[in-house]
Amino acid sequence: MTKWAIEAHALGCRLGARPVFSQLDLAVPRGALVGVLGPNGAGKTTLLRCLLGLARRTEGRLEVLGRDPGAVRASIGYVSQGEPPEMSLHLSAVASVAAAFQGERWGFPLHRRRERNHALEALEAAEAGALAQRPLGELSGGQRQRVRIAQALVNAPQLLLLDEPLASLDQGGQQAVLRLAKRLCLDRGITVLMSAHDLNPLLEYIDLVLYMANGQGRLGSVDDVVREDVLSALYGLPMRATRVDGRIFVHPDRGFIPELTDCCPHCEGCK
Repeated sequence: MTKWAIEAHALGCRLGARPVFSQLDLAVPRGALVGVLGPNGAGKTTLLRCLLGLARRTEGRLEVLGRDPGAVRASIGYVSQGEPPEMSLHLSAVASVAAAFQGERWGFPLHRRRERNHALEALEAAEAGALAQRPLGELSGGQRQRVRIAQALVNAPQLLLLDEPLASLDQGGQQAVLRLAKRLCLDRGITVLMSAHDLNPLLEYIDLVLYMANGQGRLGSVDDVVREDVLSALYGLPMRATRVDGRIFVHPDRGFIPELTDCCPHCEGCK
């Protein structure tokens, strides 16, 4: 068994005629938690779909779990952005998870004890066991997100892809999802890729960051990647990575940072 969950060399992908990213090199070890960062349109979702074998690779080499992505799709769990439109909020959490067992579509009619037991185990793994009998419509956004992660876990994946799982969650819900992702890496050896817009909630948990911008990407530790020379090369313009009170703010270098003052909008200093 290779030690790498994902290996890519000079990987490129297009959506129709539009190149999304190219020349992407990846070496993601098994059991790592990787934050996938970058602005809208940088290719984060496209990359996750490429790892699933759902988006067409147009150049380079890619191996997932040591094989072609399409050959290992059953070993990959995926939580897409937003909730699937076909998800019925009247279903109980356990029924919705059971519907994903050994099936690739929602609504796969499984009612046997075996499927229910697998669903209950997945809910426990996602720290959602207490929600098993509750209808999805009664759950909070954070609770439903844990149920969706349980759906991705029900088939015992080796790789888990989470596309913007923190979106629309409050700080408590975000921390619960992040703690869960880290525990899945540590306790079960699952490799987790989590896309996000904001790096800061992830800082305490991730092992590596993949930063994508302007059709390019760079993988490494936060200190190796989120720095001004690397970000400037990715964006193609001067960038700053300002650290304040343990948080990191990535922004264009305007040549100066205005001095902050306490004056009001009407005083002489602000006119």
